[in-house]
Formats: sequence, C-alpha cells, structure tokens
Amino acid sequence: MEKVLLAALLFGVAAACATAAGAAPASGGSVSRTVFGRTADGQTVHLYTLKNAGGAIARVMTYGATLTEVQVPDRDGRLGDVTLGFSSLAPYLKGHPFFGSIAGRYANRIAKGRFTLDGRTFHLATNNGPNHLHGGRRGFDKHIWKARTVKRAEGPAVQFSLTSPDGDEGYPGTLKVWVTYTLTADNAVRMDYRAITDKATPVNLTNHAYFNLAGRGTVLDHVLQLNADRFTPVDATLIPTGKIAPVEDTPFDFRQPRAIGDRIHEVENTNGGYDTNFVLNGGGRKLALAAKVTEPTTGRILEVWTTEPGIQFYTGNFLDGSLAGRGGVRYQKHSGFCLEAQHFPDSPNKPQFPSTILRPGQVYRQTTLYKFRVER
Repeated sequence: MEKVLLAALLFGVAAACATAAGAAPASGGSVSRTVFGRTADGQTVHLYTLKNAGGAIARVMTYGATLTEVQVPDRDGRLGDVTLGFSSLAPYLKGHPFFGSIAGRYANRIAKGRFTLDGRTFHLATNNGPNHLHGGRRGFDKHIWKARTVKRAEGPAVQFSLTSPDGDEGYPGTLKVWVTYTLTADNAVRMDYRAITDKATPVNLTNHAYFNLAGRGTVLDHVLQLNADRFTPVDATLIPTGKIAPVEDTPFDFRQPRAIGDRIHEVENTNGGYDTNFVLNGGGRKLALAAKVTEPTTGRILEVWTTEPGIQFYTGNFLDGSLAGRGGVRYQKHSGFCLEAQHFPDSPNKPQFPSTILRPGQVYRQTTLYKFRVER
C-alpha cells in the first residue's frame, strides 16, 4: 500500500513538473517561460508565452500580471499583434498607462480618495486629480505576482496570484487574488478572477489592455457595437453623478455598429475621446456578450464576453507619441482602445450602484473573455 501511495505521489510531482516546464495541455498548445527582466531591486520578472494549436499567441508577465502581447490571424491568415505594449521590461518600470495590466484593488475612480464602510471612513491616495484611480500609487499593476502553469481543458493557462496586506494603499483587509489567463482553442484570451478577504473591502478588478486590431494607426475607423442601453454620466473629474442615463440621442449610443470616430468630437471632459462606463444589458448575472469591435481592413473582430455589470470604454485620449512600443511604433492619441469589464466607478460612494464590497466568507469571482475571429 505504501508503495502504491509513493508511486501516486511521485506521478503527481512528475505531472506538476511537466506542467511547470510547459507541457502541452489536453486541447493542444503550450506554455513556456523566459526571464523578461529585473527590477531595480533585483527581482526577476518572468514572461509566459501561451500558444494554442492554431498558432495564436498570448504573452503575460509577472509584473502587474500584465498581458503584454496578443497575436491573432487576419482574414488572410497572417498573424499580427493587436495590443499596445513594449518588447522589454524597462519601459513598463518607468511608468505607462496601464498597458495590459491588472488594475486593482479598485479599478477606475473613487471620488476624492475616500469611502465609508460599516461606519468607518477610509482614505486613499488621490493619484488622478482629486480622485483615486486604479488602486493608487502602487496598485496591483506595480507588483510582481506569483505564477504557475495550470491545466485547463480549453487551452494553455497560467495562474497569477497576489496577496494585498491589510492597509495596502489605504484599503482594509488582507486580500488574496488569483487571475488565470487561458488561451483557448478558438482564439480567446480568457481571464478568470477570484479573491477572498479577511475584512470587508471594496474589490473591483479588470484588465486594462489597449487594442488596435489593425496593428497600426488610430482606432477611429474601428466599428464598435455595445450591448448597453444606458451609461453613467460623469462630472468634470470623471466621477459618476449617480444617474444612470439612456444612450439614445447621445454620442454614447453604440447599440448599432458605428465607427468609434463618428461622434467622438461630441464627448466632453475626456481630452477628446471616450472614457465612459456603460451599463451592460446582461447585468452581470451570467457570461454575456458585452461588445463587438470590427476592423474593416484586416477583417479582425474582437468580442468581449463578461460576467461584469459594466464596461469602461476608453480611446487612449492621453497617448501623445512619447511612448514607443514594439518595433519602435510611437503611440499617438487614439492608437488603441480599452474595453475594461468591471463594476461602476465610485460604487463604494454610490449605494444605488451594484455593490463592490467583498466580505469575509464570500468569494469574488469574475470571468472576461477577449475573443478574436475574422470576417471574410
């Protein structure tokens, strides 16, 4: 009996080692790991490359659990990179506009950097004008996450984990977070989020990838459709007023497919572009189609599926050519768009919005897919 147990244990260890080394999952594809660079204090940052059986590629690094690159085919079968990012670690460390990073503990804005929970007021960094943005000065995007390959029937996968201690950036409770990236056989980058806490705390996680389905130029000719009849109007500092308004007869109406640039000049307070939370018709009750983006010249289509009640649509309004991405390409204004599946901005101060409070004994769960296909 002892020999059987020992054999089973050794088999399990061997299987785990094979997975860590990049063994192909049951559905085909592979995972490999390389050193991407080191931080100023000598910490190693690893880059994981996921490839599916069809040849699509997704790369994710441990710094910020950041999706650095996605390569998918166009209508002629040619692979192309559809994300904004850098080819080395150094530009990420210098500071960047959240290219592909996990934003948290609270993605998006919290008004005046404070909220009240269970009778106690908490104060956070005001790192975006008068408000708190994407978790503060050192949010989840600036931490090195632990990573391990995991088996998923859908395709090659890597799980990233991070522990945010009690008081981190002013938030209460020790929060443990897991994000699993899977590159599916049908060219979807799937992100499964999970979190637990030992004290009540706001939690709102998202991936902040910037996409350009043509791989160059602006995204103003990309055609967007959103399954959202309503949006949350904002004040001059991009904090929701608390109202939920219909998109009808506004520049925020993407219920029918429309070029991103059609009415972008009508949007106010956002430096000449969209930076808007849409209330999804799916309501966050189940995995549902939130958005579809079509790029006419390449035929590439991006579908965003999510279990979240909202999605922040952002058009790279503050890109100004100062950042050079892969291949030396300068990222100009509107060089990319973001579709960040999440809860609504400032929800801790807006009781009429869906709650973002996670309590001990509860499990935060979220699933979002960036699914790519082509139109012939």
